[in-house]
Amino acid sequence: MNITDFINFSFIDIVDIVLVAFLLFYLYKLVRGTVAINIFIGIVIIYLIWKLTDLLNMDVLSNLLGKFISVGFFALIVVFQQEIRKFLLLLGSTNFTTRRNVVRYFKFLNQRKELSKLDINILINSCVEMSKSKTGAIIVLQRSNSLDFTLNENNHSMIQLTPQILESIFFKNSPLHDGAILIEKNTIVATRVILPVSDNSNVPSRYGIRHRAALGISEKTDALVIVISEQTGKIVYVKNGVFLNIKSHEILKETIIQDLSE
Repeated sequence: MNITDFINFSFIDIVDIVLVAFLLFYLYKLVRGTVAINIFIGIVIIYLIWKLTDLLNMDVLSNLLGKFISVGFFALIVVFQQEIRKFLLLLGSTNFTTRRNVVRYFKFLNQRKELSKLDINILINSCVEMSKSKTGAIIVLQRSNSLDFTLNENNHSMIQLTPQILESIFFKNSPLHDGAILIEKNTIVATRVILPVSDNSNVPSRYGIRHRAALGISEKTDALVIVISEQTGKIVYVKNGVFLNIKSHEILKETIIQDLSE
């Protein structure tokens, strides 16, 4: 490979570079905050070293790295199983090509990201009250990935998030208390939502079906989930297939604000 080949490139080469950069960026978004991020960075480093050794005609090392990358491709499918499922789920979403979502997925071109319009104080205060009264609840906050696959004509709603509305929905005798609610920005877009239950065998036995459902949706999408235990009143925060025990409502508020700002 001649180093002058990098100087003469066409418009198609530019498009190729942009598409690869977009793909790598979105893969990074999928694995960010998970243990897979270190594997992703390691793969990128190995690939760059491989291309450098190929450019410098270091045949032995280049061939070794090349074989490692080609054989390791199948292993990556296993390692990044959850992330691949998220990506395919995104592509299969019914509203992926709508104008709103196209703009959303290209918003990384802007250095400043639009903060969510969610009224965080209403959400946190309601969670604290439900925790005190041991009211079981599961609240899903939508981010980039579409959650349309969870919607149907029976659970779709458009309810403005207001004080006490969450407590009313999850009240034991309420007809809407079964299942999860889905919040987008400051609107409850669905109630009584049936979420995919995680089949992770490492889930602690103290967690029930509500926690497994929260884990399931967070494994398949980038949604954030708040779970309130009906037995203990304890608040659990779920993100990227990981349970996070929140010690105070101030920490919960700060964590949600940070995650929604990413």
